[in-house]
Amino acid sequence: MTQTFRITKYIQTLKERYVRLAIDKKALLNLINEAEVAEQVYNSNAIENSTLSLDETEKILLQIDLDRYINERELFEAKNLARVVIYINQKASEKELSLDVILLLHKMLISNIRDDIAGRFRNNDEWVRVGSHIAPDPKFVVELLNDMLVEYQINDTQNIVDRIAKLHLTFEHIHPFVDGNGRIGRVINNYALLRENYVPINIKFINRKEYYEAFVEFDNHGTTKIMSEIIGKAICQSYHKRLAYLEGKKIISLSDYAKQEKISHSNLLNKANRQTIAAFLEKGIWKIGV
Repeated sequence: MTQTFRITKYIQTLKERYVRLAIDKKALLNLINEAEVAEQVYNSNAIENSTLSLDETEKILLQIDLDRYINERELFEAKNLARVVIYINQKASEKELSLDVILLLHKMLISNIRDDIAGRFRNNDEWVRVGSHIAPDPKFVVELLNDMLVEYQINDTQNIVDRIAKLHLTFEHIHPFVDGNGRIGRVINNYALLRENYVPINIKFINRKEYYEAFVEFDNHGTTKIMSEIIGKAICQSYHKRLAYLEGKKIISLSDYAKQEKISHSNLLNKANRQTIAAFLEKGIWKIGV
């Protein structure tokens, strides 16, 4: 039994528990989504080399003055991505993922940063490179994206982990925009997950090395093993957090839990990273419901 198969079966169990408990708890779930916006914005922008800390990101979204000068681009990157995250949480259930939706999300993300490229795909001589990967010719971008969406839709009997992993890797391989591809790719993951009645995920900055290795694996071998593991663990974390709240558990740090239960903290951290215990990372701290 493969790791992906095991985690996929576990995710289905978590989803069933979540669906049962979520009835009449929409207000609580909305609060959790709202509380996660700053973390999603911070992590996604940090992966793209933003210098903003989580605390600074939260202050920007709350319109609180910062203690240092932040350039205008980073301010708009935070504010715009927050708008996109909120929009997806509210609207994903209303429309299928399509090229028009992707263009709208990109326009929201890049407006006031690069208005000349906001809401349009690469064209003419707009080639882009990521590391050693040169993205496909701009003239093939629309065709490749359509193929990507068709493949995602027709594979609806495949497990959700592999479907999202392949969708994300293919989108980033195409790199359809001049700028903003990584951030749009990650919000597309959540758009697709919410459309399939799963919970949104947050790919963490601390996992950036492994995350980048997933693209190298895909570009070199066409396989999705690393990304599937990242997506699977992220879905588990998201369910673990929401279930802890829905079940009314007391949420404590994993270090406090280790002291309380007289268990090795390092052993618990290892299990948390593998998602073999119901732990979740919140604001850089591992937590668990008890």
